[in-house]
Amino acid sequence: MSRPFDPRLLSQVPATRWPVLALGAIGVVQGLATIALAFAVTDLVVSVVESRAVLTPGVWLAGLFALRALLAAASELVGSWAGLRVSTVLRERLLGSWLTRDADSRPEAGRAQALATQGTTSIEPYVARYLPALVSGAFLPLLAIVTLAFIDWPSALIVTLTVPLLPVFAALIGRTTQDSTQRRWRSLSALSGHFLDVMRGLPTLASYGRAEAQVDSIATVSQRHQLATMKTLRLAFMSSAALELLATISVALVAVTVGLRLAYGIMPLSTAMLAILLAPEAFWPIRRVGTEFHSAADGAEALNDVLAEIDHTVARPNFAGATVSAPDDDQTGVEPSPVVGKGIGYGFPGAGTQVLDDVSFDLPIGLTVITGPSGVGKSTLLELLAGLRRPSEGTLTAPRSHLVSQRPFLTPGTVRDNLTLGNDCDDDEVWQSLRLVGLDDMVIALPDGLETRLGDDGFGLSAGQRARLTLARAALSSAPLLLLDEPTAHLDDESAYLAHQLIQKLAELRTVVAVTHRPELLSLADEHIHLTLRPAVNLAGVPS
Repeated sequence: MSRPFDPRLLSQVPATRWPVLALGAIGVVQGLATIALAFAVTDLVVSVVESRAVLTPGVWLAGLFALRALLAAASELVGSWAGLRVSTVLRERLLGSWLTRDADSRPEAGRAQALATQGTTSIEPYVARYLPALVSGAFLPLLAIVTLAFIDWPSALIVTLTVPLLPVFAALIGRTTQDSTQRRWRSLSALSGHFLDVMRGLPTLASYGRAEAQVDSIATVSQRHQLATMKTLRLAFMSSAALELLATISVALVAVTVGLRLAYGIMPLSTAMLAILLAPEAFWPIRRVGTEFHSAADGAEALNDVLAEIDHTVARPNFAGATVSAPDDDQTGVEPSPVVGKGIGYGFPGAGTQVLDDVSFDLPIGLTVITGPSGVGKSTLLELLAGLRRPSEGTLTAPRSHLVSQRPFLTPGTVRDNLTLGNDCDDDEVWQSLRLVGLDDMVIALPDGLETRLGDDGFGLSAGQRARLTLARAALSSAPLLLLDEPTAHLDDESAYLAHQLIQKLAELRTVVAVTHRPELLSLADEHIHLTLRPAVNLAGVPS
């Protein structure tokens, strides 16, 4: 961690300001209560020694102890709430940032998974424990030294000369710890990414008999992460011991000088008691900062990465932002939305060659079919239109879109949830979309109809049912641009016929761009884009 507190947390994520300010306010009040408690203890002890009434000092002491207990409980509660609140807000902002960026500018899947799960969760102790300790470490030592200066200036001088040594040593140790924590965080990201890749490729590995070989590979990556973690813990224990030793020696110097003056009768008991009680309060908060720093080091490193991701802004294609209603039998038309590409080129990062080169088109409302051999960039062109990737050259203007990929994802929710995806659709619209793809009878036969919960990623549905369900979802979308990638690849002839009729109906009201190898769908097209290894050719006016 390059600095004790990253101000970007407050500037980039305003929702975190109140939790952090609440923790700071409690820390300041705790510091004042600590100084008052030292005076109360001194007053009670002196009253006992001098045989004075102890009721009033005792009441004050009991009240301050109760206040300290309440403040400690409040600090724990507010800290837990603040940690959870900040991690939740950061996770939402992080996911929102990724969703507004194209695929090329997003982190790779393993790192993204680690950052959105372990990363944001590890920020909770940073906020809940480290930040309160940091506030106390900045406020309480100064308050203790100022109070000591008014009571016993020699003790204040000793503390003033020795206190700066703690943050200096803590900073030196922290630099080493930072490097160790960065290595540990990188090893965790590597472990997460490797494990995710293995899980994704497990069916392929099993089919080739290589699944068992990955056990040793995962064990090796896990061992590296374990070694990095143990090195970080070793540094944490060593640094804590060094700070404890330095603070103990400093407090001992104050105690020796106070004891000698008290023994020779040149210092009153009340002053000696206050000096002995206040001196540790100048060192303890800094020691706590060092301890909590190691506990929150992962969170500090993750916070830096999360804020960097949130701050990462990437220009997207020029979206026209048109809005239309969901299609139904009563609609007669929509306001045209431009879908224009001029000289578009695209190459995958690091590939060195262009997948698409000099592609131009101007698509009106209607059905546009994209054809071409495998690997020429048909799916890539759809991703460019959807704003998931950025052209490396040329200009692209496209409205808000709804993309149906070759392997569409279904959420582990109800059938209704997967169809509407947050759109405000009534039951009639939902059932109409299901009838258009021939799934209404299947949904009626389900135990709870539209409220039947699907398994993870549509578990329990066939590939054809998944494809038809996502087409029904596209029919309910209000996006003026529909992008369909092989929409009928997994359908039989009868289901494909229904899907083609639906696509033709949707194309009456909006721009529909479909990648296909089926001649039946090509025969319905108003526009035809054929991609080859040469610059794409835009063939307009194909008869429907």
